[in-house]
Order: sequence, then structure tokens, then C-alpha cells
Amino acid sequence: MSNWSPEKSADLFGINNWGNGYFRINGSGNVSVTPMGANGPSVDLFELTQDLLDRGIRVPIMIRFPDIIKARVELLNNCFSKAFADHGYRGSYRGVYPIKVNQQRHLVQELVKYGKDYSMGLECGSKPELLVVLALMHTPDALIICNGFKDAEYIETAILSQKLGRNTIIVVDRKEELKMIIDVAKKFNSRPKIGFRAKLNTQGAGKWVDSSGARSKFGLTSVEIVDGIEVLKQEGMLDCLELLHYHIGSQVPSIQSIKSSLKEGARFFTEIYKMGAGLKYIDVGGGLGIDYDGSGNSDSSVNYSEQEYANDIVSVLQTLCDEKGIPHPSIVTESGRFLVAHHSVLVFNVMGVNDLHRNEPPSPASKSDPSIMQDLQYIFEKVNKDNINECFNDLFQAKQETLQLFTYGVLSLEQRAWCESMYFTIATKMMIMAKSVPDTDDIIANLSKELCDTYYSNFSLFQSLPDSWAVGQLFPVIPIHRHEQEPTREATLADLTCDSDGVIEKFIDTKSGEPKETLSLHQFNIGEQYYLGVFLTGAYQEILGDLHNLFGDTDAVHISLNGIGYTIDHYVPGDTVTEVLSYVQYGRSEMVDNVRQATEESIQKGTITKQEAKLLIKHYEEGLSGYTYLEELE
Repeated sequence: MSNWSPEKSADLFGINNWGNGYFRINGSGNVSVTPMGANGPSVDLFELTQDLLDRGIRVPIMIRFPDIIKARVELLNNCFSKAFADHGYRGSYRGVYPIKVNQQRHLVQELVKYGKDYSMGLECGSKPELLVVLALMHTPDALIICNGFKDAEYIETAILSQKLGRNTIIVVDRKEELKMIIDVAKKFNSRPKIGFRAKLNTQGAGKWVDSSGARSKFGLTSVEIVDGIEVLKQEGMLDCLELLHYHIGSQVPSIQSIKSSLKEGARFFTEIYKMGAGLKYIDVGGGLGIDYDGSGNSDSSVNYSEQEYANDIVSVLQTLCDEKGIPHPSIVTESGRFLVAHHSVLVFNVMGVNDLHRNEPPSPASKSDPSIMQDLQYIFEKVNKDNINECFNDLFQAKQETLQLFTYGVLSLEQRAWCESMYFTIATKMMIMAKSVPDTDDIIANLSKELCDTYYSNFSLFQSLPDSWAVGQLFPVIPIHRHEQEPTREATLADLTCDSDGVIEKFIDTKSGEPKETLSLHQFNIGEQYYLGVFLTGAYQEILGDLHNLFGDTDAVHISLNGIGYTIDHYVPGDTVTEVLSYVQYGRSEMVDNVRQATEESIQKGTITKQEAKLLIKHYEEGLSGYTYLEELE
């Protein structure tokens, strides 16, 4: 009888560390979602998935929990409120959500709704994003921050929006933009609200460190800031300069980097204020990280809390402003990842497994067989607990010799196959043996890598988890059920794409903080569904996803919880094959007609029957209307 328990699974997968109170393993061995904390309502993720499938919603599914967004908005605002009260800070907090993090309409609308009581605004980094923001932002006095490259049309739209009562601030990211802003303001007889983005020398830390520092893409140097202030002064518009902005990168793992940049940014603020600018806001940009792996000591983690983040920003600003006798500015943050990463979970099914374990050896090698076969036979027969280290080294040497002998033509294909079968048989036997032998951690680690399964999974890494592929971002991946059972297999995950990069081979290890090469999973049983979840996927992943192999958006649902259950607020169908093909200029009717013509020609030639042609056309048309991912036959 196994003594495994859901509590041991929680410890193994670290869910209580990275789950942040929103995710846990319940007594039934399934993952539960608790958007409002442990004492609030919860939903069993496995049961929810089954219910969604019964409703005709398909895996892979992106499941979004807007209640988590509400909780994150409240948490961040409460942290700054507490920091203000503790330090006697006399400014206000004015958070904005940068929609580039995830522009999905329902998501942005939910953020606007939940942020209304806090006057939370939106940030846009392009002309299309500005058009989205102007349509959705209706909270009185909420900030609209305009970043990114700008042309005259962008600037005209931003300035005209002020005449609608929008609190729009145009941030000068390049010195050439200032003249355009002044010219457009004169054209419309307007007093624009202007921000300067300072290019700090201080650099952030983590995977996105290159977006900060003196060589960063955006921002004004100190020389350009001084010149810009002089231009505004000559135009009688220095009072229009209301905001100073800087940015040190996304997902900053260390609080020291945040504090160092803040000190430099605050000095820019106080100096510009002393030069006569009408500064009201300091925008400290993004960077507030989340704990993807629960370790507290990696680029996928953070060594500070959101309260510590707020406290340090408030404390540094208050100290420097008080030293200079300057009023405390309103603090703006662009903490998009913090607000939305937790709310989204990707759920997909496993379709099959490549299992390399071999419990039974091939037929014994004879004396007439090549010596390498006899060597492997000898290792299999003689390995025991006392000589396991010696046999381990011999086994790996034999593996290399097998490959060389086959390449040189000494071994036939059948003989190579025998050697591989015996190799994995010995490795399996040795792995079982090593677990009861002291000081064999290295052997176990190496054999685990050699014997790890590949779980073939129904999703596209490039569509749903692009940061995993592009920058090696770690996301928590765990089964959403069966946690009352011990996961006895070690595996990597392969997606549906025919690309060797379409795999996940790095997983979180909350104990060491270092990535591990395999994920502990349960035995896959043919005929039974096995579901995995990838958590904390709400930031950037959907919007950065691409169409590699023409896999499109997944089905998505928005789930809200109440005291008696849950409601499906929104269902967003995933892309059909026809929709994806239209993105690359293929027309459905033309494609169907081409295949139909080919069937007519084949009927005339007698290579296909009319009934077979009818069936082919039926499958072809249904395929064009279907999901881009694999579906179970009904």
C-alpha cells in the first residue's frame, strides 16, 4: 500500500510556494483554484475541465479566472495604501495596466471594471493600442499613458482625446517626438500633458535586463532631457511636463535592482522639478516580478514581496523629495505581469508516451555475436549493489561503442537494435537497484535522464507558451488530478508541432531553485485521459503566440466563482483551420474546389470510387471547419 498523499504531491510540485494562495491540491488529489484566498470559494480544476468538455469546449483550453485579477488589483493598491500610511506619504497611487502584456478584450474590460474604484488607468505602446484604450477607458481621472514610437497621427489622436475628458499623457521616448507634440498642440490650441522617459544608467536584472540601462531602446539621455526642458520653456509649455517615466525591465528578481534604479530615477525627478517643470507623477514602469518557481533565488522568482516593493518605492521617494523640499508626487506603476499572470491556466491532455523502460531483456547473446553484444550480456548478468558504479561506467562506454560500430559498418541494424534494447533493459534494472544503494545520486540522476519518458501533449508550445521556447522562461507544470497517487515516471513534454524545439525539458525545482530536466508524472494508461496544467500563463503568452505549423488560438473560457459554484462569463472559441489559413491568404472555397477537381479527375481514372471521393470531400470540409488541435472522435 502506497503511503503517498496529496500533501506529498503539493510538496513535490511546490504548488504552495508558487500558487500564491490561488492554487492548491485538495483532499481528492485534484488541483483547486481559490481566487479569493484559502477561505474563499473554490473550484476543482479537474471537475471543471470535465464539465467544460461535456459542454463541447475542447482541449487544449485556456481557463481564465477574472476573480484572481480582482484580487491582484486590490492587493497592489492595498500595499501602496499601507506604505503611504506607514510612511506618511502625501502623494497618491495611480497604477496603470500596460495592455501589451495581454490585450484580450474581456481581460482589459475586467481590469477597467475592477480598477475603477482605484482610478486605475491603462498604458499603450502603439497607435493600435491607443485606439483600444480610448474605446475602453471610461474611468474618470484614470491615466492613459502613451509610450512607444509615435507619428503625427498617434500624437493628434492622443491630444484630441484630452478634449473628450481623457487624462492622456504623451511620454516622449525619443527627442524628435517633442517637436511633433508641440506642433500638434498649437494646431489644436491645446495644452498637452507631457511625460519624459529618462534613460537611466542603472540596469535591472533577470531575463529582460537588456531593456534597461544606458543602451536601452527607449528614453532620453540627461542631455536630451535638459535640452527638452529648454525647448518647453521657450514655448511657454514647461508646466505641461507632468510626468517622469523610467523602466528597468520586466520580471526583476532582485529588490536591490529596483531600489538602485529608483534612487537614480527620483534624482531625475527632483532635478527636473527644480528646473520649473509641472511634475505631478513619477512612473516607475514595470518590473514587479512574480514567483514562477517558488524558490526565491532565481530569474523565475523574486526575493521580495509586493509589500516590500511598495514600501521601498514610497520610502526612497519620500526621503529624496523631503530632502529637496519637493511635494510628494503621485506614484505610477505599470505592473502588468503582476496583475494578470496568475489568472490564466492552460489545460491540455496527454495523447501518448514514448516509454524507454525495458523490464525483459532480448534473447541472450551467443558466442558468435559481436563482442559488444556479449559485453552488454555480461553487464546485465553481473550487475549488483556492490559493483553498480563499475557497471554504470561500463554501460555508458558500451553505448558509445555501439554507435561507433554501427557507423563503421561492423554492426547490422538488427544487432544495433538488440544492443539498444539490452542497454535500456540494463538501465532499467540498474535504476531500480540504485534507489536502495547509498551514494548513488549521480547514477540515479543520469539514468533518470536516459530513461525519461516523452509525454506527447495536445498543445503548441509556440502558440501558448512562447516565452518557454524563446527565453527559457519556467512555468509551473503539474497534473491537475491523481495527486492521491505517487507520480512514478520522469518525463519531458513534446507538443504537436513537427519542430525539435517544441518540447519542455526544463521544470521548476522549488528546493534547489535550479531547473530540473524531467517532470514527475503518473503512469499513462491507454484509454484513460490524463490532463496537465500550465500555470501563471496570463502575461504575454497568448499575445506573443505564433502560428507555427498553423496551430491557432485555443478555446478559452472566463470562469467566475460564487458561494454556490461557478459561472462561465465568456466563451471564446479557438481558431478554426479555415480562420488560421486565412491569415496566410488561403481561401476555403478555392481549396475545396481544387480538391474536388482532383477527385473528379481520379474518378475518371478509376483510382478512387465515388463513395471514397464523397468521404474525402466530407473529411476535407469538416477539417477546415474544425479545431487546429487534435480532437477525440465521437
